[in-house]
Amino acid sequence: MGEGFLGYNTSLMLDVVVVALVVVVPVLVVSLCQVRLKRRFGTHKRLQLLLGIVLLIAVSLFEIDMRLQGGFDEISENDTDEMKVLLGVHLFFAISTVALWTSTIVLAMKRFSDPPEPGDHSRLHRRLGWLSTLDITATSITGLLVYYFGFVWTPGS
Repeated sequence: MGEGFLGYNTSLMLDVVVVALVVVVPVLVVSLCQVRLKRRFGTHKRLQLLLGIVLLIAVSLFEIDMRLQGGFDEISENDTDEMKVLLGVHLFFAISTVALWTSTIVLAMKRFSDPPEPGDHSRLHRRLGWLSTLDITATSITGLLVYYFGFVWTPGS
């Protein structure tokens, strides 16, 4: 390992995903402001699709990288029970985010007009969107904690 750019003994893809976790929530907020405050439905759609595609690619490459390195247990020096619980919580949010966000995007693509505008699907889309937003925020927070406790923090410090 040690190919990362953030200064810790991590892989390049682990650092890329951590940066993505820091960037995704603010971009998501911008996307939500576009639709809620400015009623720019097309901009919201494009930002959501961009986020979805970028995260899909980054996380897919990250997962391949993790498998090639033998998994989290092989690359992290923190193998405590607390770390395993934190990783489990993160994985719960990460997996549910994929399901929720994919459902939100696929349903929106099918049920909204092009260009997008409010319609019969708006109410469900808003609910799914807020659930997805909360889920990706929890994924980001727990992911950053996994990075910190798995690769930055050293016991006794």
